Amino acid sequence: MAGELLVTEWTGITTMKSSKNQTGYFLKEGFTSIFAHGLMSFASICIIIAFLMIMGSFILLAVNINSIVGDLENDNIILAYIDEYLSEIEARALERELARTTNVSRVNFITREQAMHSFIGRHDDTDRFADVDPTWFRHRYEIFVEDVALIEYTLQEMRGIYGVERVNANLTIASALVTFRSIVTGVSLVIIAVLLAISLFIMSNTIKLAIYERREEISIMRMVGATNSFIRWPFTIEGFILGSMGALSAFIMIWSVYGFLAGRVYEFENFFINLVPFSNVYVGLFLLFGAIGFGVGVGGSALALNKYLKV
Repeated sequence: MAGELLVTEWTGITTMKSSKNQTGYFLKEGFTSIFAHGLMSFASICIIIAFLMIMGSFILLAVNINSIVGDLENDNIILAYIDEYLSEIEARALERELARTTNVSRVNFITREQAMHSFIGRHDDTDRFADVDPTWFRHRYEIFVEDVALIEYTLQEMRGIYGVERVNANLTIASALVTFRSIVTGVSLVIIAVLLAISLFIMSNTIKLAIYERREEISIMRMVGATNSFIRWPFTIEGFILGSMGALSAFIMIWSVYGFLAGRVYEFENFFINLVPFSNVYVGLFLLFGAIGFGVGVGGSALALNKYLKV
């Protein structure tokens, strides 16, 4: 008798939906299911929040490390020493050609006199350098590169410029910076990929439990001729809502935590690390969280339903 009543109910629903707006029905069923399975819905949201919080933390860590490496790259300059027989006017004339070199962001000309004062300033006992003459030094250029990974190519190109006597750069530090940045980026991507797979798996199984409780309803709907899409849409909407709620909650939480940590760091005036402002990354992070929340919620629902929608 109960089965007949359910068949009659689903038949009535199917007939009713042919004449009414199905969208309202799907939305109602999606929302109703969330509250009907409150504990599982809460677990799903918590899983998404936990995953996005961990993933967001690694992303922010990678962003800040790349920023620190970028600052170190800016300090890793190339020094181009000019031929000692060239006058200051002739040495300055090389600036345009050096600035056009591949991978160069900017150049800074240093005269013999400036080089001398810089050299003397690095020593405490300046009196012993009273007889030092500027002609003992060469005109030179400080050259800042765009990408430290290409510094060797930049050096080779500069060595071929007429009037440049020699070029110096700390290739060991440059190579170490490139390696460190690559390792951090690679490890972060691997961890994020693993976390995404785990989150999708757990989300899928969580929704499977909710679907398992309603397997009889799904079977009855199929018996009365409900299409796969008609059965799928309420679960898809449910997954979308859960994913969106989890993503929004995780974004607010990581924003608050990062803002708190940044505030504590800024309290130390001489602290050598400057965190990247959250305002620089919040748009990309928000869109990423939204996309992953949508993908995990809707994707998890789709994976969970496949078993029950097979003909």
